[in-house]
Amino acid sequence: MTSPDGGTDGAQRRTYTPDFLTELFRNPLDPGYADAAARRARGEGPTAGRRRLLSGVSAVTLAGVGFLLVVAYQQTVADEPARARARDTLVEQVQGRREETAELQERADRLRAEVAGLRERQLGGAAVARLEGMEAETGLAPVRGSGVRVTVGDGPTPIDPVTGERRSEARVRDTDLQLATNALWAAGAEAIAVNGQRLTATSTIRQAGEAILVDFRPVTTPYQVVAIGPASLVEDFRDGAAGKFFHALSSKYGMSFDVTEVRGVTLDAATAPRLRQATPSAAPPASSSSPSRTPSKGG
Repeated sequence: MTSPDGGTDGAQRRTYTPDFLTELFRNPLDPGYADAAARRARGEGPTAGRRRLLSGVSAVTLAGVGFLLVVAYQQTVADEPARARARDTLVEQVQGRREETAELQERADRLRAEVAGLRERQLGGAAVARLEGMEAETGLAPVRGSGVRVTVGDGPTPIDPVTGERRSEARVRDTDLQLATNALWAAGAEAIAVNGQRLTATSTIRQAGEAILVDFRPVTTPYQVVAIGPASLVEDFRDGAAGKFFHALSSKYGMSFDVTEVRGVTLDAATAPRLRQATPSAAPPASSSSPSRTPSKGG
């Protein structure tokens, strides 16, 4: 039988290659597995000696990895006492420096009291009173009076479950203490101390890591800002912008905040500043008003 194009059926019949899915269902086994099975059947697989060699190499590799892990663990354990000793040494040095600083501060206070006594004996009463008033205003003399105590403390500091870091939103920051002291100055405060550190015109409140430094001296929570000033100081601070700000922090983050009136409180003198430059002033004024608070005697 002749096909329409003139050729026979056998000559013109075309053979189509089966598609991928058909071949997959027809021969599901990968050819590589079949070749490996055929080699094993012909005895061409790895010999027993080679298998033992491969097993030995694997065992040696595992033993080496285990040895390295043991050495690393022992090294870590051995270094831990050294780190602990270094930390204890640093703690001892810090405590020693603090004790030395406290002793030097006591010595400075005694010398300041001695200088004050010599000055009173050499100068007249009016000149001494004027100097004491100026020292009280600048923070270089202790003062006593009534005012307000603002107490601010850190709130809870939970650990973030995602990052593992301790959250610090509820910690008091240096800017918070700056806000409190500036608000007290604006409300009429005449003398301010933060945790016993008297503030002057050159005082600084700065953050150093998690610590707050007042004139380069660390202060810790709870932070007490004591100010001497007019009777309205308590209400002015509580009802002002700073008081509302701290109320908001207390409500949102759980920080402690309290404003109380204090009477008969004494603020110690600040550390005498280191003068780098001084020029003689003009003729002293004929009269000067006495300060509204009474400076206490002594260093």
